Amino acid sequence: MTAPDQTLGSYVSQLLAARGVDTVFGIPGVHTVELYRGLDAAGITHITPRHEQGAGFMADGYARVSGKPGVCFIISGPGMTNILTAMGQAYGCSIPMLVISAVNAQGRMGSGEGWLHELPDQRGLVAGCAAFSRTIHTADELEKAIDDAFSVFEGQRPRPVHIEIPVNLLTQIMPHETAPKPKGQIFRPAPSQESISAMATLLKESKRPVILAGGGSLRADIRPLAERLDAPVVMTTNGRGILPPDHPLGVSVSASMPHTRRLIADADCVLAIGTELGPTDYDFYENGGFAIAGTLIRVDIDARQASRFIAADLTVIADAAATSAALLAELPAAASPRTQKDSGATRAASARRDIDELSVNYKNYINVLEDIRDSLPESYMVSCSTQLSYAGNIGFAASHPGSYFNSATGFGTLGYGLPAAIGASIAAGAPVICITGDGGLQFTLGELASAREIDAPVIMILHDNKGYGEIKSYMKTHDIPTIGVDIYTPDLMAVARACGWHVLTPDRQGLVDAIKEAALTGGPVMIYLDDDVMDVAISLAAK
Repeated sequence: MTAPDQTLGSYVSQLLAARGVDTVFGIPGVHTVELYRGLDAAGITHITPRHEQGAGFMADGYARVSGKPGVCFIISGPGMTNILTAMGQAYGCSIPMLVISAVNAQGRMGSGEGWLHELPDQRGLVAGCAAFSRTIHTADELEKAIDDAFSVFEGQRPRPVHIEIPVNLLTQIMPHETAPKPKGQIFRPAPSQESISAMATLLKESKRPVILAGGGSLRADIRPLAERLDAPVVMTTNGRGILPPDHPLGVSVSASMPHTRRLIADADCVLAIGTELGPTDYDFYENGGFAIAGTLIRVDIDARQASRFIAADLTVIADAAATSAALLAELPAAASPRTQKDSGATRAASARRDIDELSVNYKNYINVLEDIRDSLPESYMVSCSTQLSYAGNIGFAASHPGSYFNSATGFGTLGYGLPAAIGASIAAGAPVICITGDGGLQFTLGELASAREIDAPVIMILHDNKGYGEIKSYMKTHDIPTIGVDIYTPDLMAVARACGWHVLTPDRQGLVDAIKEAALTGGPVMIYLDDDVMDVAISLAAK
């Protein structure tokens, strides 16, 4: 009996499975159905969002938790314009995402004749949100393009990659003997011994070192390095949890805050590792007050980024994990003796004073976030651009590396929280906490149904303040009329119940008890907090 014919579209699934892909996010369309032919045979699970933006955000959350690229199948035209926002967020946060789309048939691309889903230049449109965007012209180009994508994900700064396949090529019959080649190993650039020696010399001579650790160092062993140097570690939003909340050297405070800036400015040597030193982490209020007066060492996988924002005295283009391990081996067993004033713990504590000087609202929100964290300390907290996450980005300490992330930095999208939490829960195989507001949730409200469809263990903490509360506060502070921020909000509890969610209102039982109850439910649960209930949660968190 002869084997059935295999199309190029079905062969895509084989290529992905051979590279470790187990989950794909997408909405089938007439231009992409051929991609679906091979999914079951390849053992790949398909997740159907309700909007392509949701697919991209799910892939983002999945990638952050799993460490593998999030993969999407997207239709040509509107599917690609819909996912661009999610690709922009992933690009800004250096998240690996592979978007495989259809494009009009060869000879029809960019013809202007009005073919279904036609764009003048789909690849060119997407290129600005991707490490590269490539059109496959022949079957022989497909495997090479996918390998090139994985070289970006595994060998350099990870970012989205877009591969588009003409619809007529998707149905092309492949030779029966066609099979994926074994995936080769990719090792990221390691630091040279010369660079390690130079870094070690500078750090051994330092009396007041500081480490700036970003999302690029989540999988690096920063803790023993900090302890060996007796150096405070200032963690960016995407780097939170690199040191746990109770570590004396940990500074989970934004470098946009005055005492943390003073800590960095007073350092005689600053090691910036896995951080782009971007303004949303270091100059969020755009007042130009961030400065490094001492020697700056930058460790970055991206040579172009390493020269941006602040010029370094020593730049090492290498993997953060490999560099931190090699540097630790080069340093003496203990830092040179410090005075009490110059000790790392004392200097870190001085930076954490920023929390005491925050507004009452921000301190209250951080207290609530700490209650949420402590109720499920092994979980992940994923949030949208909402008041809780803005406060958290200023001064919340996450429980473990990569366990707190949101869309309020970098590209700064709304609608991220729910779909990203769904993707994260698939990767974690355990409950994930989603923190969102009513404004952000309404961007991707349809994903409530997606979560129920797969029984995703998402615990949504919804702060319903009937509008865009953070923007309203900003407008008031700057004497701008509060136009457009008080919006009609439907009964979101009723909407959630209609989508099969369990809904809890913790005014009678407390937020922590509600989270623990939600974790035992198994499927998606909404914990509803309006402003009155939030006040109760704040009062309980403050005790």
